[in-house]
Amino acid sequence: MLERLENLPVGNFHYKLLIVTGLGWLFDSMDTGLISFVLPMLAKDWNLSPEQVGMIGSIGLFGMAIGAVMAGSLADKFGRKNIFAATVILYSVSTGLCAIAWSYESLLLFRFLVGFGLGGELPVAATLVSEYAPAHLRGRFIVLLESFWAVGWLAAALLSYFFLPIFGWKAAFLIGSLPALYVFLIRLHMPESVRYLISKGKVDEAEKIIVDLECKLGVEHKPFKNIKVEEVPEPSPVVLFNSQFRVRTIMLWLTWFGIVFSYYGIFMWLPSIVYAQGFEVVKSFEYVLVMTLAQLPGYFAAAWLVDKIGRRYTLSSFLLMSGVCAFFFGNADSSTALLISGAAMSFFNLGAWGVIYTYTPELYPTFIRALGSGYAAGFGRIGGIIAPALVGSLIASGFHFNIIFGIFASVFIAISAVVMGLGLESKLMSLEDIH
Repeated sequence: MLERLENLPVGNFHYKLLIVTGLGWLFDSMDTGLISFVLPMLAKDWNLSPEQVGMIGSIGLFGMAIGAVMAGSLADKFGRKNIFAATVILYSVSTGLCAIAWSYESLLLFRFLVGFGLGGELPVAATLVSEYAPAHLRGRFIVLLESFWAVGWLAAALLSYFFLPIFGWKAAFLIGSLPALYVFLIRLHMPESVRYLISKGKVDEAEKIIVDLECKLGVEHKPFKNIKVEEVPEPSPVVLFNSQFRVRTIMLWLTWFGIVFSYYGIFMWLPSIVYAQGFEVVKSFEYVLVMTLAQLPGYFAAAWLVDKIGRRYTLSSFLLMSGVCAFFFGNADSSTALLISGAAMSFFNLGAWGVIYTYTPELYPTFIRALGSGYAAGFGRIGGIIAPALVGSLIASGFHFNIIFGIFASVFIAISAVVMGLGLESKLMSLEDIH
């Protein structure tokens, strides 16, 4: 049965699935971008300290950590599609509630719930797409899925430029609640994962989906032979550290920690921290546009390389270059140098994000794929919890800009070495062959 799924020609179904899940990525990114633009305005209105501003960023990442772990586990029990829809509703409603926050403490609660929904959605969506994309294009599909993140940041920049100065930060949060309507698209156009259904013994449902896809894609279908369903263990976090998966789990957890730590430490504070250094141009919409647009070719380059030279080499090289660019960004002594190094850092950093979302679900079998992806992402979010608060504390303590970015550069280089040393290659292999 899975052979017939793998042999389906790439067609409208695959692209529709990419777009429907990609919209979820776009909305997630838009929310993350909006909060980074909202924070300076919110800090001024509520007279918040740098530590308090950092905590607003960190509490969302704390929610993302718990959401990723719980949603990943639930998706292996109750299905990818159901949990994906539930997490979209949660973060949409919670974002709307941020607009009516009456105190700093209430905003922290709502941002935690937003983070819970966001963190739960991303690994589940990546798992679902990876289980439908054919082996020879799977890497490209997942990186293109991740590229919707850049579009979401662009949407956040446009909203911040045109809406924030006129309508204020509450309007931005209300707009961020609109993705709840998008759940109807999920229900209409997204099937459950065939691999998940087979793993749960729901062979008839899986057969029906494959036959339907073959009809839509113009493939002649034949009756299925009797399919023997093998019993699989109950998904458990303990399995992630057995002899088969231990090394890849350690590699993924360290890499996720480093990439999330550096990304959120840099981008949550970017508008505020660079402006504080006296680079007025960085506050302009043009700068944000350049930084955001640089992400798109980064994704496209990674999407091409990931199925050419492989996941391991692409991820390691993009992480290494992210570290080099972060170093030059932190030591930039002119607006031109800042813009060039910042755009390059954005190019390589977001390209690496695309590859890590490709790589992670591939390294686990179906019965723990969402769980493994969720735990890796959840552990990574710990880095995201630490980073914004750490940057706030470093700024308050008077640390210079180049010291802060030197830390991020070092982390990028370290996890690049981890991927090269511990990673295994999975390009062009079916998900079953990897294990």
